[in-house]
Amino acid sequence: MNKTVIVTDSTADIPADLAKQHHIHIVPLRLMFGEDTYLDGVEITPGEFYKKLVQSPQLPTTSQPSPADFVAVYESIMEQHPGCSIMSIHISSGLSGTYQSALLATSLIEGEADITVWDSKSASYGFGLFVVHAAKLAQAGAAVPDIISSLEDLRSKRRLYFLVDTLEYLQKGGRIGKASAVLGTLLNIKPILSIDGEGIIFPVDKVRGRKKATAKIIELFQQDLSGVKNIKVAVGHTADPAQVEDFLQQLSAVFTIEETVFSEIGPVIGTHVGPGTIAAYIWPA
Repeated sequence: MNKTVIVTDSTADIPADLAKQHHIHIVPLRLMFGEDTYLDGVEITPGEFYKKLVQSPQLPTTSQPSPADFVAVYESIMEQHPGCSIMSIHISSGLSGTYQSALLATSLIEGEADITVWDSKSASYGFGLFVVHAAKLAQAGAAVPDIISSLEDLRSKRRLYFLVDTLEYLQKGGRIGKASAVLGTLLNIKPILSIDGEGIIFPVDKVRGRKKATAKIIELFQQDLSGVKNIKVAVGHTADPAQVEDFLQQLSAVFTIEETVFSEIGPVIGTHVGPGTIAAYIWPA
């Protein structure tokens, strides 16, 4: 039976211990603050990024890995594991060119290569959880078609919402106008965002006050998973883990949580949502 090796990119925001435990290969994106360039997760951590973000007058920019970056990783894997299959799982093609870059890389490899590139149509640990799930299946000996089938089933059941603490970064990134941002800040508006079936971020609701906003997210989860009691949950945050604990306490009042994963939201999503954001991902246990 051929070994299946899992590859992803740094926007999956997978905790380092999970990536190591499940032998996941991570290709970093690049982050630019002015003329300074960093490899995401290699040369700059989420904590370091958020410190720089609040001090910077302009938003940083990001760029996807080049096809050559992916070729180097794929060829290294094939050298270490001759005859293996590679499954490369990436951030939504609607949010980044990373998926296209990985796909192009497969056509640049000389000789036979069994590489499948899969568009997660999600972001941050919203697809990082897919990567970990795929890696567990690969370790158990599952073939790529079976992994894809399982991932598509999981994607159909998983629900996610982002709670943005400040409108400043959505405004800086051109997602909302300055007047709306100023008014929203004065009114203590907390946007709730999600990602649609095509992998595009969209606004779900706007709620005044953080406590009401987290309550609204839990209400949305109850509607999404009507009749489901036992869940698995992953919670992402941008530099404020204490708020995550508060949210989980509220969530545990209405669901039985069987598994919890904590993830730091990385620079790519963090650039647009800013510090204080919480991302919640749940699916039936």
